[in-house]
Amino acid sequence: MKIYFHKNFEKKIKKLDRKIKKQFCSRLIIFEKNPFATQLNNHALKGKFTGYRSINITGDFRAIFKQLDRDSIEFSTIDTHGNLYL
Repeated sequence: MKIYFHKNFEKKIKKLDRKIKKQFCSRLIIFEKNPFATQLNNHALKGKFTGYRSINITGDFRAIFKQLDRDSIEFSTIDTHGNLYL
């Protein structure tokens, strides 16, 4: 699977605390092995994020992505649950 990062995602992750970045990296490794691993809580989104999916990074942080084609995805944004779903 090919994984891409939208420029918005790259900007946001640069601003995050090192601990959150490290947690994202560990979740990304899990995601690459099994995108539907239980600890990721990978699920489809509704509303303004229809067509996107979300995975848990920490208790409060989520990373949102979309399937580009059969073998590639793009992470679009990362933020706290509250900031994403207002």
